[in-house]
Amino acid sequence: MDWNLLITQLLNGVQLGLLLFLLAAGLTLIFGIMDFINLSHGSFYMIGAYFCGTIAAKSGSFLLGIIGGMAGVFMVGALVEWLIARKLYRSDHLDHVLVTFGLILIFDTSVHMIWGASGMAIPLPPFLDGQFTLGSLELPLYRLVIIAAGLLVAAFLYVLVSKTRLGMLIRAGASNRVMVEALGVNINRLFLVVFALGAMLAGLAGMLIAPITEASIGMGNDIIIIAFVVVIIGGIGSIKGAFYAALIMGLLDTLSRSYLDDVMKLFMTADYAETAAPALSAMLVYILMAAVLAFRPQGLFPPAGAK
Repeated sequence: MDWNLLITQLLNGVQLGLLLFLLAAGLTLIFGIMDFINLSHGSFYMIGAYFCGTIAAKSGSFLLGIIGGMAGVFMVGALVEWLIARKLYRSDHLDHVLVTFGLILIFDTSVHMIWGASGMAIPLPPFLDGQFTLGSLELPLYRLVIIAAGLLVAAFLYVLVSKTRLGMLIRAGASNRVMVEALGVNINRLFLVVFALGAMLAGLAGMLIAPITEASIGMGNDIIIIAFVVVIIGGIGSIKGAFYAALIMGLLDTLSRSYLDDVMKLFMTADYAETAAPALSAMLVYILMAAVLAFRPQGLFPPAGAK
């Protein structure tokens, strides 16, 4: 076995998992606390990438692009919550789906009008565009930066949710929203902060991946499906669940694409294995979701008090 290749694939899986966690963390808070299905959550992922690229190009600093992009996406998320989402909380889920699908079209069209259809490449600064050497193993430095950033955000969210008053209100809101409101908590302000924070995390994921893939219209529309799968597997409203489920899915997706054909060759001919493995690897995360829904519908790591 090529151990260097295996370690590289494991790190790629962790990187993918942490990017999914950034998306799913905000989504699970919004879904768990507000009972609000936001299909346009992936649009914040796209907007974050474009904000970061624009600010970085104007300032000449990728770090300023990240900071300014996070602030910009937070404000966009706050506006969306204040102007649109707030009016839909007491509506049924079909209304949520229809309105937020319309928001996807609005965001995609707005990006097309402002930045054009060709996408935006975001170059890395020289100090991030290199290799980290560990013995005979060479790893892209920027991928390690993404992993470190994801772990820092996970630690921040743990402290925020577990150790602060805002986190206490978030946990209480996820368990019993009506009771929190009855106790005099300004529920509108809480929802605004949670929604904007979730948007900012999604935007950060888009900023981190854009130098690898480039910013493009609709880049969040496919990954949002996987983010919902993470939320379901981990447990709706659970940050811990989103973290572990995202890592599981990232590793499962990356390792299956690399090694599933070799495993299948033990049971069938090489031609059948090489044909079936790509299709099966693309299905594995959904098979896992179906199994979780069948045997543990509350998710693998549901929030305290969930049934």
